[in-house]
Order: sequence, then structure tokens, then C-alpha cells
Amino acid sequence: MKKYNIILLLFFITISLFSQEEKPAFKGGEWLRYKMSYSGFLRAGTAVLEVEETDLNGKKVFHTKGSGWTSGMIKWFFKVDDVYESYFDKNAVKPYLFKRKIDEGGYKKHTITKFNYNLGNAYVQDFIKQKDTTVNVLNAQDMLSAFYYLRNQDVKDMKKGEEIAIDIFMDSQIYPFKLRFLGKEVLKTTFGKVNTLIFRPLVQSGRVFKAQESVTIWITDDANKIPIKMSASLSVGSLRAELEEYKGLANTFGVD
Repeated sequence: MKKYNIILLLFFITISLFSQEEKPAFKGGEWLRYKMSYSGFLRAGTAVLEVEETDLNGKKVFHTKGSGWTSGMIKWFFKVDDVYESYFDKNAVKPYLFKRKIDEGGYKKHTITKFNYNLGNAYVQDFIKQKDTTVNVLNAQDMLSAFYYLRNQDVKDMKKGEEIAIDIFMDSQIYPFKLRFLGKEVLKTTFGKVNTLIFRPLVQSGRVFKAQESVTIWITDDANKIPIKMSASLSVGSLRAELEEYKGLANTFGVD
């Protein structure tokens, strides 16, 4: 898995983690834009997450889209242009269709995954390899539907050090993923002081990340539970993502 792809996977999964059960954390029309910077000062690119209500084969669904691209100097030696889309049930938050089209420094992937809950499988079309695959999958989440599903879960009693485990279906495989709660922090941002919850995804160390625990996410401690900052130590340098603009939130943004 390529460096930028792993970072986006972590980002999309943790970007809207947890919300109070009694309040929906998101609604159609929500739009979030993030500034990506390399080693703390060089703008590396932009990531955008958006959601809208639509119909799919006669079903009322949410259509979510995650886009990421490099810009400036970074684009000259490592061009990234990624688009992820998920169509999932509005109530059960189970995915019906997942689209992935990425171009990362010449590494390209274009797949469409259709989930069939009657047959208990996922049908994956790979347009680059020109190969179709059917995989047995039960209760699957794709990388976008997963974070919207988790977003409405009630974790108000979660204690420091506790972990949440989820499985993500991607590239015809199930990927286990754990998130550890580290505590709370009042974060100074361009919007003002924001109460946040801190989480750390447990990732595999090696070519991309310096260590298993090299990624940290700050989530707004309000009913929206949107990520406001991410910091990742890479094998070379570091990557940071910060919320720079938003609109269409379902709840009041908790800024002092």
C-alpha cells in the first residue's frame, strides 16, 4: 500500500470518529476541507470530505466523497489525485457501493465494489488489472462508510487507554484497525479554542511510519465529532492535516 494511500485511509477512518447516540453527527450538505502540510511548514495538498442525500436503486442513501490531492512543490515530485466514494444506507449505515480511483506518483488504482447482503459477498471490479473478484464478506464497512458508522456511536464513558477495533474491506481484503483513546485537550486553532478528544490509530511500522504509534488525531469534543488535526511521523519527515474550512454541520461547532 502506497504512503499517501495509507495516510488517507487513516485520515478517512478517524476523521469523524465518535458522536453521542442521541444526536446524529452528520447530515446531507456537510463539507469539510483540510490543509495537508509536510514537516510542519510546506503545504503538501488538500483533502475534502462531503456528504449528500440521494437515491440508489430505489433506496434512500448517503453519498459520501473523499478527495485528496497534492499541490505546490510537493506536486512536482509526487503527484497525488485520489477520489473515494461510498453509497450507504441512511439508517443502518451499511455500504452498497464503493468507488476508488487514485493516482499516486504514477501508481494507479480504479475499482468499484458492490456489496450483496443477500449472497453475503462483495463483487470487486478492477479496471486497471481488468479483473473481477468476488469475496465472501459479512457486515462489511468500506473505508468511508466505516467512519460515518462509528460517528454515531456513544463513547461518552470511554476511558483513557481503551481501544476500539474495526474491520475495513479494501482491495478485496479485510484490514483490522484499532484506535486507542489518549485523553482530552483544549486545542488552539484558527477558529479559536476547541475542546478535543485525542485518539491514536495503531498502525504497522515499516516503510511509511516510524513506529506503530506514530499517528495522532484530535477530534472535536462536541456532537459533530469531526477531526480538527492529525499528526503523523513518517519514515522521512512528518505529515500534518488541519481543518481550514467547514459548512453544513449537523450540530453547533464547539468553539470557545
